[in-house]
Amino acid sequence: MAKCDICGKSVVFGIKVSHSHRRSNRTWKPNIKKVKAVVDGSPKRIYACTRCLRSGKVTRAV
Repeated sequence: MAKCDICGKSVVFGIKVSHSHRRSNRTWKPNIKKVKAVVDGSPKRIYACTRCLRSGKVTRAV
């Protein structure tokens, strides 16, 4: 469950290339946090990436 509920950022797949140029699959995972935020006027637990938290797209519930 590595997906931001705000921006939709999720896991990205790619290829790791070593110094000898051997290739293998790898993933890049977003930095997701489970936070209590205000959604439609009521507090709710959501998954949000740290980019959305830092930019102010999420209003934290106290």
